[in-house]
Amino acid sequence: MGFINDAKANEATRTAQAAYQEGRHVLTFKIIEASSSSRSTGIMSGVGEQIEAIEGQGWMLTNMTAATGKALSGDRTALICLFRRR
Repeated sequence: MGFINDAKANEATRTAQAAYQEGRHVLTFKIIEASSSSRSTGIMSGVGEQIEAIEGQGWMLTNMTAATGKALSGDRTALICLFRRR
């Protein structure tokens, strides 16, 4: 998966665990695509790993929206993900 994607997945896991321990039922999480070099259809590097990490803590992805923006390293896609648990 790669060092950076591993670190992002670990942070997603930590955040999901903390939200659960705080008694939260809604988690809003921003995921920024790792690779900005590809402008074609395909895998969004690191995104699936972070979603799986959060869902692995008992959360369920219920809504997602995407936006693009400028960063120092170029255009990036950010996904705003809404997770819920009962």
